[in-house]
Amino acid sequence: MAGRTTGRHAGDTKSRILDAAEALFIDCGYEAMSLRQITSRAEVNLAAVNYHFGSKESLIHAMLSRRLDRLNQERVKLLERFDRMLGERLTCEHVLGAMFIPALRLSRDPRVGGKAFLRLLGRAYTDPSAFIRDFLSAHYASVAVRFFDAFQRALPHLPREELGWRLHFAIGALSGVLAGADTDSLIAEFSQGKSMNDLQLIARLASLMVAALKAPLPDASQLAMFAAVLGDADDTGADSALDGSTHSAGDAPSEAHSGGTIEACSFQQALHGASQT
Repeated sequence: MAGRTTGRHAGDTKSRILDAAEALFIDCGYEAMSLRQITSRAEVNLAAVNYHFGSKESLIHAMLSRRLDRLNQERVKLLERFDRMLGERLTCEHVLGAMFIPALRLSRDPRVGGKAFLRLLGRAYTDPSAFIRDFLSAHYASVAVRFFDAFQRALPHLPREELGWRLHFAIGALSGVLAGADTDSLIAEFSQGKSMNDLQLIARLASLMVAALKAPLPDASQLAMFAAVLGDADDTGADSALDGSTHSAGDAPSEAHSGGTIEACSFQQALHGASQT
């Protein structure tokens, strides 16, 4: 009996530490949180953290894995289901659905974080710490590659570099909204008092993402138009901007292709901090 009680107490202590680390990570980000803050919030001593995790780094690994492992398993499972159902008819909306629907489902389960789950995702995808990016890259690169390849099959007109940039911008915008502590007040302001649940919010953001992802590549006239805008904004940059406008739609400026590193890398960094060789 005593052994079972001790084991249960140890499990409660470990969960309290993980919960405290998660709450501080959501509010502060990795660099701003300390072990002292975590132990104070969890009401444990430093020895308990060392016993269960060994270090702050190992604790954060465990905290992220606790939520993201299951999320990504569910994402891949749903993407595979759509693949079997649709094959070559897989759409951009289905790929986005495979990303978002599991997150929404888990956010409604209090056992895996509840409403805080979406904010955790937003923070994980936008946290500037190299430590967080490296961890996500090491653990979830294969998931990011799967989704990038699915997006490319659904959007075959986009070069890989262009798709990488568009996903980078789109996922970054979504993650910023999810991570924000003022999202609820902004929703109330924009919706003029009308209620908006998570599904409605994500659907609105996803509709913008679909439009951005499906947009045609800019042609020479569009490039010239933006070159003129840049020239009007800064006369010193007019000549260089106009030089860039001479490229055709398929010939983006060379820095967009430097080393071929953009490709899926930008998207993977936005989604999981992953990179592709």
